Amino acid sequence: MTALCLAAAALSVVVPVQAFTLAWTHSIEKIRWEEDYRVVGGRLQLEEARIRGSGAGMEPPDDAVFRQGAWHYRPAVSSFASIDLARSGYVADYQLCWDGRCHSMSEFAGSVEQAPVVTLSSCP
Repeated sequence: MTALCLAAAALSVVVPVQAFTLAWTHSIEKIRWEEDYRVVGGRLQLEEARIRGSGAGMEPPDDAVFRQGAWHYRPAVSSFASIDLARSGYVADYQLCWDGRCHSMSEFAGSVEQAPVVTLSSCP
């Protein structure tokens, strides 16, 4: 079974999904950013990114297309062994979304103080 693994401090969580969206709100611009991933061949494959605005170092690339209220594009770097998420108590937490529902990272990893960094990877 393909699944997403989350690791933080002594915590390890298996999320039984093959496709998911990682979402967060930019700390300065307060604009939502979303990235769609698939767990493929032991890696996280980034398929598309969406950003609902621009500014403060988050300009969409030249080939981005604006539709449904967001800039859609395919990032140049698209395959990762793992992704480290640095969490902060000063901004809304990261969200993992699948099957039409989003879940705060705190549902999986606890508070930012308990798990200031969460690593996403394909489960072995």
